[in-house]
Amino acid sequence: MGKAMRVRVRVRAWARVLEGWARVGRAGSGRRDAGMVTSEYAMGLIAAVGFAALLYEVLTSGQVRGFLQDIVGRALSGSF
Repeated sequence: MGKAMRVRVRVRAWARVLEGWARVGRAGSGRRDAGMVTSEYAMGLIAAVGFAALLYEVLTSGQVRGFLQDIVGRALSGSF
């Protein structure tokens, strides 16, 4: 086998390797879902803010506030 033939064989082998890598890259790139990460992040953030607002309203209500103050008062007046 001549030097030119060996070079062609190596080039073809590397071309097959690069084609394989390109296929793997395309399969794992998620191009069909481009932009979905940002929208999912935004929806999660909106849900978290809504939950925080609901939790704030519950914890600052009169009944819960009195209950929490009672717990803290009993904890602070306890003897060690």
